[in-house]
Amino acid sequence: MTKKIPKRMCVSCREMFEKKALRRIVKTPEGEIVYDPTGKKSGKGAYICTNPDCFVKIRKGKILEKTFKMEVPKEVYDELEEILKDEK
Repeated sequence: MTKKIPKRMCVSCREMFEKKALRRIVKTPEGEIVYDPTGKKSGKGAYICTNPDCFVKIRKGKILEKTFKMEVPKEVYDELEEILKDEK
């Protein structure tokens, strides 16, 4: 019997990917928006694929603001941008 691989949807392109291939941003129970490299922090999660076009779309369209229903600090976008650049 094969083990089921968890899949999640990118909030930008709406495509399904293996969970490990995505980057997770979390709204913690305290109301903070943070990058979650472990994928295990508690709170509401949003996933983004590593496609640079998806990041541009998320930033311009304020998709994270809509997902979390609150303002997302510029620092979160900057940190995520650096992480995605480093993975290339």
